[in-house]
Amino acid sequence: MSSQSFKHTHPYEPFLLSKATKLIVGTLPPPRFTTGQLKPQDVDFCYGSCNGQLWPILDKIFDLGLKFENTEEAVEQRKRFLVEHKIGVCDIVESAEREKIDASDLGMQNVVLRDLVGYLKKYPNIDTLLFTGGNSKNGPEYFFRKQLKENGLKLKVVSNQVPRIHHLELPLTSSSVSVRAQSRTIKTVSLTAPSGAANRAVGSLQEYKDLKSKNPEFNTLDYRIMQYQEFF
Repeated sequence: MSSQSFKHTHPYEPFLLSKATKLIVGTLPPPRFTTGQLKPQDVDFCYGSCNGQLWPILDKIFDLGLKFENTEEAVEQRKRFLVEHKIGVCDIVESAEREKIDASDLGMQNVVLRDLVGYLKKYPNIDTLLFTGGNSKNGPEYFFRKQLKENGLKLKVVSNQVPRIHHLELPLTSSSVSVRAQSRTIKTVSLTAPSGAANRAVGSLQEYKDLKSKNPEFNTLDYRIMQYQEFF
């Protein structure tokens, strides 16, 4: 990397791992969250970018009345929701370097990952991973598969329809005796990414086209709300 590269570090520690049954897994928030140069409509918390759609989606599904502003109250609203629903957040990227300062996953180089497999072993309460994106290069599922491979594990397909669903059989001990009896099943769901950049991909889905032809008012946010509510 050149001396001009930007060190993009994750500003937030994993949230609620010890109590969560579901984990939201992304990569990194936009670089301004690392440098602290937030916009007035940003929230200083996971997925707090004013350009992101995760919190607007959850706000609609659960009728939360969330504030979208850079205030402590907005942060507390989100934390309360996650605690109440036992949903944790553990983005898989700890840090990366960038030549160009933007939020694209593809632009990440020299990526350092968080040990998500280790967290799953440590916290047996977690039974579901909700990836904010699919298996495209440098996406959360892509990095998770890489970690599984290093641990001699792999995902088993349950559904190949969007959002794709897999199961992971995670051994409870290192003992090779009766692994089936000593494993727990973790479900992974690869949701359509809650970013504006993914709107083109949503627009190309046949299911979306069919729904839009029935209702011209139907949009890409509506599509995600419909998809996410099943898993949250």
